[in-house]
Amino acid sequence: MHALHALWKSDSSGVLHLWGETSEKPAPAKKPRGRQAKIPKPLPHPFAVKDKKLKELIAEISGSLIAESVSFDKLALRLPSTNDLPAPSPQLIRDQDEPSSTPEALKTWLMPSAVFAPGLALDFLLALPNQATPAIAFGASLRYWAEVAKFAIELITRQSAAKSYRAGWSVYLSEADFTRAEMLAKAMPPICRAASSEESPAPLKMVLHFLNQTTDHFVRQQLSSNQIFTKSSARRRENLPLPEAWLQALSSSDPVLTASQAEMAAFLKQVNVWLEQIRPSPSTAPFRTCFRLDAPEDGGPKSRQWGISFHLQAVEDRSLMIPSEKVWATRGGTLTFLKRKFENPQERLLADLAKASRVFPAIEASLKTARPSGLALRTPQAYQFLRETAPLLEQSGFGVLLPAWWQKPTLRLGVKLNVQPKTNGASSSTGEGLLGMEGIVAYNWQIALGDQTLSPQEFEKLASLKVPLVKVRGQWVELKPEEIEKAIAFFKKRHGEGEMSLREALRLGLSGDTSETGLKVTGFSAQGWVGDIVSTLHDGVKIESLPSPSTFHGELRPYQVRGFSWLAFLKQFGLGACLADDMGLGKTIQFIALLLHERGGKQKPRPTLLICPTSVVGNWQKEIQRFAPSLRVMIHHGAERLSEKVFEKEARAHDVVISTYALAHRDEATLAMMQWDSLVLDEAQNIKNTATKQTQALRRLQADYRVALTGTPVENRLSELWSIMEFLNPGYLGSAHDFRSRFAVPIERYRNSERAQALKNLIQPFVLRRLKTDATIIQDLPAKNEMKVFCNLTAEQASLYEAVVKEMLEKIAKSEGIERKGLVLATLLKLKQVCNHPAHFLKDGSVLEDRSGKLTRVREMLEEALSENDKALLFTQFTEMGTLLRHDLQESLGVEVMFLHGGTPKKQRDAMVQRFQEQSSGPPLFILSLKAGGVGLNLTAANQVFHFDRWWNPAVENQATDRAFRIGQKKNVQVYKFVCLGTLEERIDRMIENKKELAENVVGTVLILALRGCARLKYHWNYW
Repeated sequence: MHALHALWKSDSSGVLHLWGETSEKPAPAKKPRGRQAKIPKPLPHPFAVKDKKLKELIAEISGSLIAESVSFDKLALRLPSTNDLPAPSPQLIRDQDEPSSTPEALKTWLMPSAVFAPGLALDFLLALPNQATPAIAFGASLRYWAEVAKFAIELITRQSAAKSYRAGWSVYLSEADFTRAEMLAKAMPPICRAASSEESPAPLKMVLHFLNQTTDHFVRQQLSSNQIFTKSSARRRENLPLPEAWLQALSSSDPVLTASQAEMAAFLKQVNVWLEQIRPSPSTAPFRTCFRLDAPEDGGPKSRQWGISFHLQAVEDRSLMIPSEKVWATRGGTLTFLKRKFENPQERLLADLAKASRVFPAIEASLKTARPSGLALRTPQAYQFLRETAPLLEQSGFGVLLPAWWQKPTLRLGVKLNVQPKTNGASSSTGEGLLGMEGIVAYNWQIALGDQTLSPQEFEKLASLKVPLVKVRGQWVELKPEEIEKAIAFFKKRHGEGEMSLREALRLGLSGDTSETGLKVTGFSAQGWVGDIVSTLHDGVKIESLPSPSTFHGELRPYQVRGFSWLAFLKQFGLGACLADDMGLGKTIQFIALLLHERGGKQKPRPTLLICPTSVVGNWQKEIQRFAPSLRVMIHHGAERLSEKVFEKEARAHDVVISTYALAHRDEATLAMMQWDSLVLDEAQNIKNTATKQTQALRRLQADYRVALTGTPVENRLSELWSIMEFLNPGYLGSAHDFRSRFAVPIERYRNSERAQALKNLIQPFVLRRLKTDATIIQDLPAKNEMKVFCNLTAEQASLYEAVVKEMLEKIAKSEGIERKGLVLATLLKLKQVCNHPAHFLKDGSVLEDRSGKLTRVREMLEEALSENDKALLFTQFTEMGTLLRHDLQESLGVEVMFLHGGTPKKQRDAMVQRFQEQSSGPPLFILSLKAGGVGLNLTAANQVFHFDRWWNPAVENQATDRAFRIGQKKNVQVYKFVCLGTLEERIDRMIENKKELAENVVGTVLILALRGCARLKYHWNYW
């Protein structure tokens, strides 16, 4: 584990130091030889991250380009220390037990550090992701300077940077900005001021220094790269007039100016006058001057005059506007308007107009009149006002009112894509010939303003005007020259019409992707069978519900009918589908209904291959026998399974062949003997790792249609969603590398809502997700109540817990690398066993009575539940603990207890489930291992669920709970989660709660991006 910290040194031009700590065991320190100095030199920090590793971490976080640009140095820091060792930062406490003692004092330690010049520091801090990787933690100081960097770039983009007297750039802060800077200063962690080589400056001074230095370097770099002052740069600076020399110095790395004292004084006076025009002057007046821009009423050539009118505006009520005509009509020094009094309004208006004229010189002409009330502008001047002047006026404290179409533009130049079937293509209505993503469609691109299509003649006319603001069909629109150039270039390349695959058409039309067009795709329309797909899957046109198959034994709920109808709709076009309904909503029977629907026609399809986890093979077989006894089912599993030619012959004699993920790679040659009608993956999250041989083997199998069934299309990373979509519709989301750069990184790292919406638009047609908590989906599902049961350790457990911690810390201190990590994991496992029961940890077969607070409590609660004739499920992640629980609870409760785990044979597993579900007099308590019994089983006979120990991932616990909380449940479900106080379990519980936070709303109703992370222990020491 590595923790990274940052320190800004505010001497001279300023630099950012990045330093780090590691949890790896340090090398033994060499004893100093000779006499000890009276003032000892700083010792190397024993846990410091070395230069080479620091560079690797920088590259991992922000890219190799930044990593190659940094230099390295030594940094002396005053850090909290105890027992002659620096105390670890909070981010590293997670690898240790709680600190054994309070830090004694601040001691100076020598750290390797990466040094960033101001401009590079800004790049690095802005590239810092919100979420570090599991092996890297960001310290409070690094996150702090990242926030200040965001403030700096915000000021730069608002053009809140002014040329300063030293031929440099510094930030110009409004009152609100300065208040924000003060708040940042107050929030500065003390570690940011830990440098021992300098007198610690005040936090506000450090913040302002950072803002000024990073702004100066950023603006210089931009001016230099864009060659703003190319004319003067060819001449020697000393030969230039002072204003030109100053401009040249502002865009180069050399800020030095040479001039006589008198010349410099006069020039600085002029600069100061210029600076005053953009410096917001604090005012307590209840009103301010406001400028309102009005567009011409007629867009014809004879009426191109834009108007700016002058007003006084109430500060506390911006809707209260006094026209300048009323100001000039006022007699005396007070103006009363709508029960408000304005003192000296005429003087204020004149003074403000004079000040505003320095920012907007066009105002000067109106000041020559006795009573200025406004001015007229030509279109280029109006555009300049909108783009440049209005923000400067607002920054200077004036009010500005702009047309609504400018502030929230609805019309932007873009392109519309229209697609239709090829004239000689397959018929859509019959679905003859599954076209799939490779189907070829004819396309036609059109220029559009918003949703309005422009003819080529209209576009050529607009482009020929060469004006930035035009009125099109009654609405004013901004036409950027670069967008016009992109449109012209695009149509030269595409020629407007042609052919493309359905995959490309959907990708471009649904995502609005600009990577190929250079312009936003503002519209997408389709005709024929392509139109059926687009209108139904994207535009929300309701899919026609199919009748329930006559051979289906049972009754489908309305949403289940819609589900299998949706699957059938996509299948007729050969498009892969992901049914991602919440657990318990009946994905199994929806697919069974589809199988029966397909086999109800005249043409009998080839067999379907169903791949599922081993634990649910029997469940699928039973469900098909129950709801679709007419279907012939073949199980390809176990030692006696068929191979190759014999397999192919037998498979063709059945409707459904069921096999497992474990056999997908091992028996690939056998499964690939034939072309399947459908290839279906149950619990499709099993292919989330795209690099596994199992996943790759499944992708290679040939089928006309592919379906993924999963309640969790994304558990941790968006790459899991890509893997499922790549199986369903290969190539649709691009390559893995392309998907990562276009979607995964912007969404997971930067929370980019536009990219998230684009991804949602892309996958929405192929992912159907409904939640059982949605009342519009199902009205009769009972309530689910969850509560935590906190238990105390017994004296024996507490003693064992302490002994395990002490022993392992000693071993960990003597180990390193992989061995050390293995010991940490082993310790976590042992501590969880101690929390369960001493006998679980000791494995000595000793008695269980009165030795575990958790076991005592679960006995009491189960006794009460069973006395009310309830049935219960008890989950544990440990097979050994399940065995102990079964023996103890059978004896203490006096009832039969079943235990299902990974070693339970399939036949016995199926019999257990049947007994628990169907026999009212059967066993009331079912113990299940979390891995073997947590998915795929229908156990609605239970309405009490107990989690004896906790798993790291909340999705796994929820899956287990949903064995009971699903369709068919008639009672309210009560869920109990056991936690031992003051132990690792309490920390796991906090981590689980943190993991439940939604990262992005991408798939259907909800998609949890459960980004991995370790539990962070709170370290209550304000230094960090």
